Amino acid sequence: MTTPASVASDLVSLPDVTAQDEVVEICRDLLRIDSVNRGSGDGNERAIAEYVAAKLAEVGLETTLLESEPGRASVIARVEGADPSRAPLLIHGHLDVVPADPADWRVHPFAGEILDDCLWGRGAVDMKDMDAMTLAVIRDLVRSGRRPPRDLVLAFVADEEAGGVLGARWLVDNHPHLFADCTEAISEVGGFSYTISDNLRLYPIETAQKGIAWMKLTVAGRAGHGSMINDDNAVTALCEAIVRLGRHRFPIVLTPTVRMFLDSVGDALGIDVHAEDLETTIAKLGPIARMIGATIRNTVNPTQLDAGEKVNVIPGEATAYVDGRFLPGQEEEFLRQIDELIGPAVRRDWVVYDQALETGFDGPLVDAMASALRAEDPAARAIPYMLSGGTDAKSFSRLGIRCFGFSPLLLPAGLDFAGMFHGVDERVPVESLRFGVRVLDRFLAAS
Repeated sequence: MTTPASVASDLVSLPDVTAQDEVVEICRDLLRIDSVNRGSGDGNERAIAEYVAAKLAEVGLETTLLESEPGRASVIARVEGADPSRAPLLIHGHLDVVPADPADWRVHPFAGEILDDCLWGRGAVDMKDMDAMTLAVIRDLVRSGRRPPRDLVLAFVADEEAGGVLGARWLVDNHPHLFADCTEAISEVGGFSYTISDNLRLYPIETAQKGIAWMKLTVAGRAGHGSMINDDNAVTALCEAIVRLGRHRFPIVLTPTVRMFLDSVGDALGIDVHAEDLETTIAKLGPIARMIGATIRNTVNPTQLDAGEKVNVIPGEATAYVDGRFLPGQEEEFLRQIDELIGPAVRRDWVVYDQALETGFDGPLVDAMASALRAEDPAARAIPYMLSGGTDAKSFSRLGIRCFGFSPLLLPAGLDFAGMFHGVDERVPVESLRFGVRVLDRFLAAS
């Protein structure tokens, strides 16, 4: 579906607002739209995609709404820049969120409530905050008649929380022409502040991310009565393999991105970073320690178990699901160790398998990010880092696009930002959204 661009006559009736004025309301609207993705095809982004398309069409942008399956909708739009000879910049964000149980939250996760100067809701940081900031900045850009230095391609996509098979990956496989001329991209989980002191805040920009290896492990055994001795019990064999995986610690491997990050942090904190005691150093990083600690080695975590239907029946098969992540350059070694740990009796099948990424912390785009941050926060110092998870950058990078995580937020020093992702009581400070809008506006003007 394509919405028409011929709505210029309506623009005069739009209120005279700025991106800072409307970013909170847009984010609030997005949080109130249930776009939960439970995986295995169980999701529906149609309603939120239509909201995004309407917001862009309201200021005269033509949008294309595409569905990979009924309800699994993504929205693409293009903003014309001043120099058509330059390659466009891709700004992409996902519209789906992971489930949330209202019983666990202080406020309802889909109420979009403002409490304690924060906007609460599932997706507040992952990643409806960046979706809202992008919408607010682009709407303000078009309303004011300003043209970015180059074309901007906007992609608001489905299914990121289940690996992007019905979202970014589907778009890249089936509609690559929409992004074919893009050379660089920005998206989630980067550009957030980490306070060292009143005079120094580090802003990690994502230049790398671990590969994804979600796997299903299956063991076949001999079914039988629960009262009898069974030396071929599938549950026992599977549990033994799961324990080996869950207790294993992969060796430390420092990629160029992680080494640069640790050197930058060590310099900022005035401490020596020693390879033989990295975990002690990382433990001093407070709220982001868990995220960074997972980037110095491959990881694997058992997450689901399934076997049997009755307590007195030994099942003939047992299955488990495992979340594996591997560092750039470590894929082959990671798979070798996984197979060694689970043993020959366990069958391994991929649920989601995707590449690791790493790019350099250099070039005009990185300079524009750093400059935009410093202009709004004189204490800002941009540094590179590796994301322990994965994003839709994995799919878009297949087109040769250089991808960065840059969703700028100035955060309170004590906020457990890493814990917000997929966590209970997810929230984003209202002033952080406004800060992000100002930074993004500066960045786009210089990129």
